[in-house]
Amino acid sequence: MAVHGPVVKIHPVVLASIVDSYERRNEGASRVIGTLLGTIDKHSVEVTNCFSVPHNESEDEVAVDMEFAKNMYELHKKVSPSEVIIGWYATGYDITEHSVLIHEYYSREAQNPIHLTVDTALQSSKMNIRAYVSAQMGVPGKTVGVMFTPLTVKYIYYDTERIGVDLLQRTRASPSRTNGLTSDLSQVASSAGRIQEMLTTVLSYIEDVLSGKVMADNSVGRYLMDLVNKVPKISAEDFENMLNSNINVRTAWHCRICGFVQCADFLLCFLQDLLMVTYLANLTQAQIALNEKLVVL
Repeated sequence: MAVHGPVVKIHPVVLASIVDSYERRNEGASRVIGTLLGTIDKHSVEVTNCFSVPHNESEDEVAVDMEFAKNMYELHKKVSPSEVIIGWYATGYDITEHSVLIHEYYSREAQNPIHLTVDTALQSSKMNIRAYVSAQMGVPGKTVGVMFTPLTVKYIYYDTERIGVDLLQRTRASPSRTNGLTSDLSQVASSAGRIQEMLTTVLSYIEDVLSGKVMADNSVGRYLMDLVNKVPKISAEDFENMLNSNINVRTAWHCRICGFVQCADFLLCFLQDLLMVTYLANLTQAQIALNEKLVVL
């Protein structure tokens, strides 16, 4: 059971990297370890990246290539300076005695580091992922030990990561366990279908609330209001006029994806441009409104 503490938010790319390092481990190695990178705020720890660290362990001792870990982190800072060391990971179900020694090293690299365990052996028929934070326990001045207490783990993703996750989900239904990438237009159509299904669910919930079948939830209402406020304020007639006028202009122009006139990705090009212009217009309006509030203060 998770205790009170920071929430550990993990991105899919981190889990994929850990599994990949486990599959590529040296012959005879029972587990792999590595450094976790990400950002920290007051209430959460977000794990956005990681890299494996070579190590050897036996029943009596453990040896970790600390120099490799430092060099890898220095190289990583040149690419992503905002990501810092937030802890380390290890494959396996349990925390071993060697984990305490490795955790001591990372305690010098990060303040109150987290320890992430990934059960790649699937002992419980699934890949359990757990996060811990350490705390000293014992009698002051005498024997002092370390206790690992669990934290709450959540999975989050960027929009680009969602595409990869959806692709992996589709491979589960494939007999060959493989699946190819779909075209941009197919992804737009699939996303539109999912949005339509979600809108149907939302409308069904609203109708049940209005009819008294379901008790209203204030939190859901706030989410819906926030969603409505984010929708660009444009009428159906204006959208149709913009679409038709843009199509007339683009019929004499080349598609910026492939260079051909009116290709299969033609509509996608237009929608991307239209959404960008609408987004920038809304952003400008919000900036103007914010400036007016600051002037009044």
